[in-house]
Amino acid sequence: MLVAILLYPGLTALDAIGPHEVLNTAGGFDIRFVWKRPGPVLTDHGGLTLGATHALADAARPDVLIVPGSSANTGHAMRDAAILAYVREAHAHTRFTTSVCSGALVLAAAGLLRDHPATTHWAVMSALARHGALPRPDERVVRSGKILTAAGVSAGIDMALDLLAALRGEEAARIAQLGIEYDPRPPFDAGHLSRASAATHAASLAMLRQRGAVPVAWE
Repeated sequence: MLVAILLYPGLTALDAIGPHEVLNTAGGFDIRFVWKRPGPVLTDHGGLTLGATHALADAARPDVLIVPGSSANTGHAMRDAAILAYVREAHAHTRFTTSVCSGALVLAAAGLLRDHPATTHWAVMSALARHGALPRPDERVVRSGKILTAAGVSAGIDMALDLLAALRGEEAARIAQLGIEYDPRPPFDAGHLSRASAATHAASLAMLRQRGAVPVAWE
């Protein structure tokens, strides 16, 4: 089964690597990191690169498409004609089209989320509605037909487990979950906007604005 994980300059590494780890642990998938050309792709943290193993044309009809988000470059990805064309073409053939974090906005810009419930990172949730999607800010993973969207960054692991369960059954997902020992017990209960203090919310939003992750036009 062919899985295409879309890379592009400025993506958030964990958005791509989290789902990859789940599916790679399960085994039996042909996982390809795709971009316009094979080679290194710089992530949003500057010193970290991921390697595109294939060009977009080498995974034109994937069974699964995974679109990561970015803390700095989502807007550019949403305007990249090659990305949007690839996403639309791939979606026509997928069993599942998925996104992590602000990758949902790339799906939305490609016209795939109109009238679909969807989620994304809390800081850009309002942008979903502007592209015709139906935001679900309280849900970590949202499935609508063959489209799965995940909330921010780490939620990509949850999405990939849901995806694996849909493809191979819940026991396969449980086995992979145990394989990566995904048993989150965060030291602080501030992982969702509803549980974070006003001060934490403000500081986190300021950090994201400084990185360019939340354009003024999206607020």
